[in-house]
Amino acid sequence: MPKLGKAGSLQSRQAIVHSLVHTESWAIDLSWDIIARFGKQEGMPREFFTDFVKVAQDEGRHFNLLAKRLEELGSSYGALPAHDGLWDSAIATSKDLLARLAIEHCVHEARGLDVLPTTISRFRNGGDNETADLLETVVYPEEITHCAAGVKWFKYLCLRSKTPALSRDNLSSEENGDKETEISTEGNEEVIQKFHATVRTHFRGPLKPPFNEEARKAAGFGPQWYEPLAVKEVQNNPST
Repeated sequence: MPKLGKAGSLQSRQAIVHSLVHTESWAIDLSWDIIARFGKQEGMPREFFTDFVKVAQDEGRHFNLLAKRLEELGSSYGALPAHDGLWDSAIATSKDLLARLAIEHCVHEARGLDVLPTTISRFRNGGDNETADLLETVVYPEEITHCAAGVKWFKYLCLRSKTPALSRDNLSSEENGDKETEISTEGNEEVIQKFHATVRTHFRGPLKPPFNEEARKAAGFGPQWYEPLAVKEVQNNPST
C-alpha cells in the first residue's frame, strides 16, 4: 500500500483520490448487498429499500466524479494498490443485519465524516481546489445522509425486536438531524447499549478520535453512541 501523504505533491493527490475512488467502489457494492442480502430475508419495509437505493446512487455518482478527477490528475482507478478493509467487514457481518448496519453503515461511514474535512483542507493547501470543492460540496454532505440511514435502520431493528408489529410509520424520523428519533429515553438507551455491544463484538479495537461531532450529530449519531467505544474495554477476570 502506498503512503497517501498530505496532498502536497501530485503523487500524493493521486494516491488519496485513488483511495477515495476505491472506497466508493466498495460502497456501491455494499449498498446493493444490504438490499439483496437482507431486505426480503429480514422483512424490511419499503423505505429500507428506498433509502439504500438512494445511497447506492449517491455512491455511484461519487465514484464516477472521483474517477474522472483521478484521470484529470494523470492516473486511473486500478493504477495503485488498494485495501479491502470494507469488504472484509462485509464478510464478517454477512449473516447479521444489525451488525452490518452498525459496522459498515455507522462506524465506517462516520469515520469517513471524521477524516473528510482534513482531507479537503489538505487539497486546498496543496492548491487543488477542484478536488477540494468536489469533496466539500458533493461527497461530504451526501455521506452524512448515508450515516443517517445506518443509524435510522439500526434503531428500527432494535425497536422492532421488542415490538414485532412495528412499522416504519411508527418511527418519527427527524428531517434536520438535530433530534433523535422520537422514542422513550429508556428505549433509546437500550438501543445505544445494543450498538455498543454489537460494535465491540464485530469491530477490532476502540474507535479513533478525534470525532467530527457536528457531522455525526447531523446524522443523528450523538456522542453517547460512540464516545464510550473510544476507550478500550477492560476485561475483568476474577482471580481463582
